[in-house]
Amino acid sequence: MADVQAALDQAGLTNPHVREYVQYYADLTGAERIEVVNASDDARLVQEALDAGELLPAGEGRYYSRSYHKDTARSEERTIVATSNPDDAGAYNNWRPASEMKPLLEGKMRGASAGKTMYVVPYLMAPRNSPLEKFAAGVELTDTRTVVLHMIRMARVGVDYINELKDPNSFVRAVHVTGDLENLGHGTPDDARYFVTVADERTILHFGSSYGGNALLGKIAHGLRQAAYDGWASGEFLSEQFMLLGITDKETGKRYHVAGGFPSASGKTNLAMTLAPDALGDRYHVEFYGDDIAWLWANPDDGRIYAFNPENGVFGVAKDTNEATNPTALHSIDSGSGAIFTNIAYNPKTQEVWWEGKTKEKPADLDGWEDWKGDVIADRAPEDADAPWAHPNSRFTTSLAQVPNVADNYDDPAGVPVDAIIFGGRTRDREPLVRAINDLAEGVYDGLTLGAEATFAAEGVEGQLRYDPMSMRPFMSYPEGHYAAHWLKIIGAATDQPIFAHVNWFQRGDDGRFLWPGYRENLRPLLWLVQYKNGEVEGVETPVGVLPKKSELNLDGLDIDEDDLNTILSIDNNRWRQEMSFREKHLAGFDNVPEAIWEAHRRVAAALDAAGE
Repeated sequence: MADVQAALDQAGLTNPHVREYVQYYADLTGAERIEVVNASDDARLVQEALDAGELLPAGEGRYYSRSYHKDTARSEERTIVATSNPDDAGAYNNWRPASEMKPLLEGKMRGASAGKTMYVVPYLMAPRNSPLEKFAAGVELTDTRTVVLHMIRMARVGVDYINELKDPNSFVRAVHVTGDLENLGHGTPDDARYFVTVADERTILHFGSSYGGNALLGKIAHGLRQAAYDGWASGEFLSEQFMLLGITDKETGKRYHVAGGFPSASGKTNLAMTLAPDALGDRYHVEFYGDDIAWLWANPDDGRIYAFNPENGVFGVAKDTNEATNPTALHSIDSGSGAIFTNIAYNPKTQEVWWEGKTKEKPADLDGWEDWKGDVIADRAPEDADAPWAHPNSRFTTSLAQVPNVADNYDDPAGVPVDAIIFGGRTRDREPLVRAINDLAEGVYDGLTLGAEATFAAEGVEGQLRYDPMSMRPFMSYPEGHYAAHWLKIIGAATDQPIFAHVNWFQRGDDGRFLWPGYRENLRPLLWLVQYKNGEVEGVETPVGVLPKKSELNLDGLDIDEDDLNTILSIDNNRWRQEMSFREKHLAGFDNVPEAIWEAHRRVAAALDAAGE
């Protein structure tokens, strides 16, 4: 057994509550060694991982890892929020009693780290000295070295963050035990994996994975799921799966900030990391703050909503990332960036990496190439020749400092004022390019009814949306009705509120082609939105919000068909009336939805009825 106290003494970890916590779980899991980690340990840990074959070199200062072939994504059906209060159960949070889940998880963890090192990773999920710092500290215990390396890139890691807490007991206890991955019954009735957030005890217990959000506990489990619960319980803030970007008008010197939620595959990361179109680049500069999580609160000093990205890195999807779709992401993982790639194709002879969409064609010379499972591509049977080289959920991990256009104030503890909150789902019709929403309740209502199109095969209803409130469906930690009320409270506390809007880059014509070019051109509707908030343009009133006039949308340098533009700057009232019936059924599935939200629904429905065809 490890000499825990000696290891903590040697590392200078003095917080007595942390020491007690580490001792308890070291004893429980049977870890043989204890190692306390600081960010300064990264180079040594990388070399140890290379020597052990846990990482492979992917060129200068870049690394490659493979996860177990059944351990490649978050597992929502195994993810649970546990508390001591049954009233915390919602439609999406898979609530279970803490009295049931804690003993179950501790039973699975007992002795499961025998012979292994327990890494102690003290971290902060916020800029230091922020107004929300008391919710940001955590200590992850993990038995997997590559998890430590990802955490160093995704969070602020160091003993000082924990030793200097104003309340030494105000940290999230986050325990990750990998388990015997090949014998956990993935996807069977005997599945032994559990990923549990005991939210009212600020404790996270994850067993049965070494991948991504299942193992990097500062990220989704703390930074989003636990933080959302903390924000609600304290009444102080929102934690959302939001991107956050800045737009600077170089002509006026004004700077605007836009936060927004997008369901999966709806363009959130590409928007977060976008650049100005070439035709507008002389005037506008776009800055990156974050692509996945934002914490938002009302600042009483100026009456505005502020936000920051609690993470310190990017855990991005590799698939389809290239110079055209997201050059910012591509250059954040250049040589020397320290990036870690997971589950992409790898060539051990040349140390090259590749994924679908990185280039138009796969590498022509197959010599040395291995797919994401480590199988030699040249040895594939003919019937497997077209199988993907990289896993569809393959990833790259890099720090914010590596992002070429990261904002100079991304680590400002004061956060940045939010001018607009946008929602956007992938829909081929009904949603225009952008529609502004002036009313708070209608803006929150729009977020609660956010969705993206489901396939007929997946949902059984052609063209119906799979609703994903605020893009938080997989991350909800408390009931949806209370969630809506909390949104109304936090945003309503601001005297100078951000404007809400809904965006859609994915409208298609009858021939299936996209009507809007997307990517960097998406800055144009955002510019219209901040101009509308400032009263510089007036738009066109519709039952579902204010749309741009064609003359108001800056189209300099953009060649777009006039009919296509007319389509994406209009709404189909009949299609929207059908959508309202779906929305009503969706909202009815939640308890305690505030009356203000139902009133917003009825106002929009009545306006559509009054508009006729």
